[in-house]
Amino acid sequence: MKNSALTFREFKNQRKKLTMLTAYDYSMAKIIDECGINGILIGDSLGMVIKGEQDTLSVTVDEIIYHTKAVKKGAKNALIVSDMPFLSYHVSAEQAVKNAGRMIKEGGAHAVKLEGGAHVIEQIRAIVNAQIPVMGHLGLTPQSVNAFGGFKIQGKSEETARKLIEDAKLIEDAGAFALVLECVPKKVAELITQVVSIPTIGIGAGENCDGQILVYQDMLGMFNDFVPKFVKQYANVGTVMKEAIKGYISEVQDGSFPEDKHSFKIDESELEKLY
Repeated sequence: MKNSALTFREFKNQRKKLTMLTAYDYSMAKIIDECGINGILIGDSLGMVIKGEQDTLSVTVDEIIYHTKAVKKGAKNALIVSDMPFLSYHVSAEQAVKNAGRMIKEGGAHAVKLEGGAHVIEQIRAIVNAQIPVMGHLGLTPQSVNAFGGFKIQGKSEETARKLIEDAKLIEDAGAFALVLECVPKKVAELITQVVSIPTIGIGAGENCDGQILVYQDMLGMFNDFVPKFVKQYANVGTVMKEAIKGYISEVQDGSFPEDKHSFKIDESELEKLY
């Protein structure tokens, strides 16, 4: 089934759970897509899990486009959503449309995601008016890490929870087709899910969201610099990879790899001409 922004709406209306994961390259996108995922996010999380940075702030539009192009080639059925990185939409609505357009035209994305509430409504509305589907993002918005004073849970007081609810309604009114809720108390996420008609995609926001998203390196146990509380590791692929690589090193060193079956042959008559 080919997924679209409309698919996400239909899933919410039918009370079916949506699934999303990140991906940044062809091979992983192909594997994830073949499993039947609804959406793949080319997240600015690549700053941390691909580039090795401490946060997402250094990621550029060109980097997102590069990785989106690779993912698009591997994913045939998932909705491809590209993250709009820090300072790619903050200056003006015109800047936001221009960069979102590049992600669609050059990267091949089906939609874009941007962080923030009331202060980015003009940008969301402008991108939607340019016929580009927008996914919102509230709660712990990693691009605001310096303003938040770190990666902290959002919406734990009545005032901040009410602000999240208000922002969610504004994002819906601006035309977004879905909304990511990150590191939000699950009861607050449940309230937001009830008051908006667009699907909510949770990451550390409890089971009552309309769907879930995780960074694939986290859920496969490939990135252990730190493991957020909201992550469930479905496999320890990192350990399997290390065992395989160590096995390769050992066999090369002791001469057991490559074997004859891994090699190519030349006809003996041709070989004799070389002597």
